[in-house]
Amino acid sequence: MPPVHHSVAWDDPATRRAWAKLVTCAFSGQLLWPATWLGVLAWYVTMSMTWTLWFFFVPLLYSFYRTLLQPSYISWAFHTRRLLRAYPWQVFEEPENGIGKVSGATAGDVWLSFPNPEREDEKLPMILKVHIRSMWWRRRLGRGYATEKAQQIREVWFAGDPRFAAVIAAPGPRRLHVVQQRPMNKRGVADPQGAGPAALARARRAGVRLPDADADSVTG
Repeated sequence: MPPVHHSVAWDDPATRRAWAKLVTCAFSGQLLWPATWLGVLAWYVTMSMTWTLWFFFVPLLYSFYRTLLQPSYISWAFHTRRLLRAYPWQVFEEPENGIGKVSGATAGDVWLSFPNPEREDEKLPMILKVHIRSMWWRRRLGRGYATEKAQQIREVWFAGDPRFAAVIAAPGPRRLHVVQQRPMNKRGVADPQGAGPAALARARRAGVRLPDADADSVTG
């Protein structure tokens, strides 16, 4: 059965396999990066030659950075699963994208635009934050679909609500990546943007944080 025919993306076996790969990599990194950092650190403290110290300083810092970052990979993997369990896949051919020039984006931010579920004539841009998780996508967005790399995302799979958050993927699905709508306030609470009660209820099931008033209206 084509993935877009499932009621939610999680019902697609290929999607579950893609997520299993994602979470396995996240947990593996939680073991490997600290071990790498400790190994490089042990090597570093035994070195005496200046050039050798500088040579190992960069991998020492990077492995430490990845050690601190890795728990967020695990958190995002499970956030991805909640979105996939709440929304079906939709397939978009050549979705509009660009660099900067949309509300909330800086000059170097790349974005993808998707239709508002309740107003099909309105497109909502979702900005990809500058982060190591987004690099594969950022290298392929913002310059049309003329290059060989950009051809890899000529078709984008989308599971979510562009007013809140979504999982995007290359066909397969591959390269699962969570994107969130802006603006959000400093506590990470989303702006409902006129969404109806059903959309708000589904967003809450997907793990989206909503203002208290809207949450009460949904659950009450």
